[in-house]
Formats: sequence, structure tokens, C-alpha cells
Amino acid sequence: MRIRIVDAFTDRPFTGNPAGVLLLPDADAFPDDTWLQDVAREVNHAETAFAHPLPPGGRADWALRWFTPATEVALCGHATLATAHVLHITGAHEGPVRFATRSGVLAAAPAPDGSVTLDFPTAPLTPADPPAGLAAALGAEPLTVLDTGPDVGDLLVELADERTVRGLRPDPRALAAHSERGVIATARSADPSLGYDFVSRCFFPNVGIDEDPVTGSAHTALAPFWSGRLGRPSLTGLQASPRGGRVHTRLRDGRTLLTGRAVTVLDGRLLA
Repeated sequence: MRIRIVDAFTDRPFTGNPAGVLLLPDADAFPDDTWLQDVAREVNHAETAFAHPLPPGGRADWALRWFTPATEVALCGHATLATAHVLHITGAHEGPVRFATRSGVLAAAPAPDGSVTLDFPTAPLTPADPPAGLAAALGAEPLTVLDTGPDVGDLLVELADERTVRGLRPDPRALAAHSERGVIATARSADPSLGYDFVSRCFFPNVGIDEDPVTGSAHTALAPFWSGRLGRPSLTGLQASPRGGRVHTRLRDGRTLLTGRAVTVLDGRLLA
């Protein structure tokens, strides 16, 4: 079957967040979980997405699952964007697409300009006390700490400024003790005239990802946090990882809309 590597939340190859995408043949179920995990481990990107078509007339058009090299995850933004991109450019699905996932039905709508907008649930944010040892593990003192709920599974940690976020050199093993998936570190943009309102970096040692390049699911927590602070429903976030990428966010009717672009960089055939 065909396997593709797609860089998501970017319009340039070798930036953004790469994801493996496999569109599986018509089937009533996914292949064995062991095979799915083996393929994801072989691809060795933050996530590999597996999708198969569903019978017409239901609540969703395709079933979708995501695996890191270490485990299956409940929600992934960039691999959903990558899958919608592949469906659109190959003609496997035309127009908006609905995915049946572990986090419910998620919609993705392609636009004429090549961007894709994801319709995701907004993460519930609950204030939390900074766990003992978090500052030492992260390498910076938190200003605010919030729990992002079961679907995202991170601690959202506000830091003093953009420079602090960019300069982080955390200890992944130490961070692993503080949340289900990992830590989202964020701060307000030092210069909004550069086209972004906040910065973030994401560290997910508990799912085998020391630092994720660009994380759509994290922006379902970042969007309500920064929209509440800045008083605007529509914002742009810059994930300041070495690869980097931008996510445009908008809050609407209790949901978070995430808009970005994607580029296919590899198209091959899986033989195993």
C-alpha cells in the first residue's frame, strides 16, 4: 500500500511536523494493533496516521487512528491535518471530511488556498499547583500551571517570556513524572508585529517524543488560554521547535479551529 510522509503546519518541506500517512484499503476494521505499532516505529516520526473509509451515510467518512513510535494516542492535530491533505490531493475524498477517532468525530475542511481547518474539541483548563521538581526538570520557573484534561493529557506551563521558552533545555526523564503525556511551555510573543501572538514548545517523553515539532492538540489548550488573556478569539501561535511551524487558532461554539498547510515530501510503497 502507499505510504506518505507529510510535513504539517508548514508550506515548506523539511519544516513543520512530519507525519506518516497510510490510507488503508476498504475494510470494516483496522489491521492488528501490533502491525500498526510496528509501522509507526519504522516510520519513526512523532505520529503515523492510519485511516480507512467508512460506509456512506454515517456520522463519519473515515476512521482514523494515530500512533507514536511508542504508543497509540487519543488526539493528534498535525497527523489529522496530514491525512486530510493526502485525501484532498489524491482525490480519495472531496470537500470536508469527518474522521471517527478516539476523541469523537473530528472534521477537516480544505480551502481553495491549500490550507486545511481542523474542528477539534477545546481542552478544559484547570488551574494546578506546580508539582515539586517541575521547575528543575523544565529549567525555568512557572508563572501559571494548568491541567489540560484527559484528551490532551499535558500540563500547560506559562513562562516569563518568549526568550525563556526558546532557551529551554529540559530533562525529559524528569519531566515524565509530571503529567500523562508531557508539558506545553508557552509565553506571549515578544513582538506581535512578526505575525504570531504567542510561542510554545512541547515536550512529550511519556509517548516517546522528547520534543514535538508542531502540536495541533496542544493548541486546543493554548487557544483558550491565550484568547482569554489577549481578548481575541482568533490568534496565531508559533511553535518554536528547531523545525518550527505556525498554527492559526479560532474559538467557536466551544470548539477550537486549527488552520495550517501541509506538504508531501515522500510518497512510496509499504512492502511489509
